[in-house]
Amino acid sequence: MFPGVSTLVTTRLSCATAASVVSILCLTKGQAAVAATPTCERPRLSEVVLRGLTTQAMNTSPMEKLGPAKKASLWGLLIGDALSMPVHWYYDADDIKRDYGKWLTGYVAPHKHHPSSILSLSATGGSGRSGFSTRKAEPLIGNVILHDKLQYWTRPGASFHYHQGMGAGDSTLNALCAIKVCQTMARVDPDHDLPPRDLRTAILADYVKFLTTPGTHNDTYAESFHRAFFRDWIQRDKPVTSNDIINFAEKRYKELSAGRGDSQLAVVGALVMAVPFMLHSAHLSEAEAVQNVVDFVRLTHPLPPTQLEPFVELYAKTLHAVLNGASLKEKAAEALKSPILGGASTWKRCEKFSSQAAGYVKGSDMRLSVYQDAVGHFGLACYIKGSLTSLFFLAHEFHDNMEGGVLTNTNVGGENCHRGAALGALLGAEAANTGKPLPQGLTDGLGSARNDLMTLLDNSNL
Repeated sequence: MFPGVSTLVTTRLSCATAASVVSILCLTKGQAAVAATPTCERPRLSEVVLRGLTTQAMNTSPMEKLGPAKKASLWGLLIGDALSMPVHWYYDADDIKRDYGKWLTGYVAPHKHHPSSILSLSATGGSGRSGFSTRKAEPLIGNVILHDKLQYWTRPGASFHYHQGMGAGDSTLNALCAIKVCQTMARVDPDHDLPPRDLRTAILADYVKFLTTPGTHNDTYAESFHRAFFRDWIQRDKPVTSNDIINFAEKRYKELSAGRGDSQLAVVGALVMAVPFMLHSAHLSEAEAVQNVVDFVRLTHPLPPTQLEPFVELYAKTLHAVLNGASLKEKAAEALKSPILGGASTWKRCEKFSSQAAGYVKGSDMRLSVYQDAVGHFGLACYIKGSLTSLFFLAHEFHDNMEGGVLTNTNVGGENCHRGAALGALLGAEAANTGKPLPQGLTDGLGSARNDLMTLLDNSNL
């Protein structure tokens, strides 16, 4: 069909690498030229796919080119969350070894009881602790959300695990909500052309339905932003139509963002449901994509702009850059040097911890101990500044080792689930961009969200 192609290739490229062969063949009518090339000079299909050098890639849309990184990012979110679930909020990392006999190396089911649980102190009718609220509210737990879980919240001294009853590899509520967001996006906006407010409208309607319908998940815990949302939803007569729900959420943000703010909402958990918005918007400019993320977070975490939004923007910019091929190591370093995380002093401390860790064998207890000290220093709890600093520190240290990164995050303890989800999203995207497969044991062992994830990835463009 293309005379002379085989001769041209053989003559000019007898010593060329597989990658350069494919590159030039793409310029000479692609597939036909590959067919005309001697077998010994053709790259293996696995090499072509992993390096993104298929002839079809020359004509793919920006969204299609982003596909592998977006899919790996979503895998990473679920993996980072599920690994940490059994030791979520273990603030004494040594309790991990005491409870499970060793540092975690894979998925395990949580124990029924938690060594430092304060679940019984958490407010069942809204945000925060039960003693913090002056409002008399209908208990949400057991009546509106978490329909069969109230008993675990109200037994003093029982120390129930926040995720008791879940299985090895299962996803926490925030991660399941992230999958639900992706499912809604795939259903209502498969072509990525729906106006952003219409997309938020559909997602919030599905969110309300998901959390208020019995049997949709098996988690025992819902963090403060869920409880605060439904407390206010009840007070506004439980709007159910999609238009009424979006109007309620927008009005709520306008009112609450003008006040003092609820400190229980300025947390790393805000990033988990936000990740799908970046995946869906990654083909857009940074400014457009970040705005889509922020606009949604405002509806679930209605705070004065300075309390959460700068941190959401920093994370969203980093994820956008990595999805589009930027180096995670470089972008994590940029984030750690940013003024909102402490600037030069924070970066200097990161370098010190990194140097200390490098003095020990990879995977050793001594090296893990350094990382535990680092996260303890930067932020072990949920509050956004410290948690995001810890997240970017781990992203920088493990930019080329997804499995090592998510397992270290698990074994440093603290608010490791939601930090792990946001970290895993970055590490997954970086792995895809550098041609590294995701850890098969972690993809195969994923629990409650795996089937929905596989169906989503098989039938949608994220």
